Amino acid sequence: MTPDPLSTAPHGFDSEEKGKGSPLPPFHLAFPVHDLGAARQFYVDLLGCPIGRESTRWIDFNFFGHQIVAHLAVSSDPSTTSPVDGENVPVRHFGVILSWEEWEELAQKLEATHCHFLIKPCVRFRGKVGEQATLFVTDPSGNALEFKAFRNPDELFARDPDGLP
Repeated sequence: MTPDPLSTAPHGFDSEEKGKGSPLPPFHLAFPVHDLGAARQFYVDLLGCPIGRESTRWIDFNFFGHQIVAHLAVSSDPSTTSPVDGENVPVRHFGVILSWEEWEELAQKLEATHCHFLIKPCVRFRGKVGEQATLFVTDPSGNALEFKAFRNPDELFARDPDGLP
């Protein structure tokens, strides 16, 4: 199943918050890019994100039901990392949580295109609370994106009873 960027709910999760009966609101994120054409190609052609409004300085993308906006900018520093389960994770990143099946399909698609991975597709916290599949890529402007899936979607915010993983 190909991820559906038009969905208004995070993939693999109930569209209503537990116990509240209301839909989860989409998030909004603005980020810098150095080339709007390259951003368009990456987000539309590779990830399948439809375009919303745009100008000569920015583009809105429907990122799996969420609004992200690429703004033309001269510079930014995305190089700071933090260690997580043996990997140097870019501190500044954004992404989406997919179902396990959707994540596997996206990982295969990215591998088939010989996409450069910051962190190759892998399973983190294997056998522990919060077990998750993850991968990191960058868009053409160096913005880090994480795509992940939880083995058990109910563990999105669960804490390991033995401490942090």
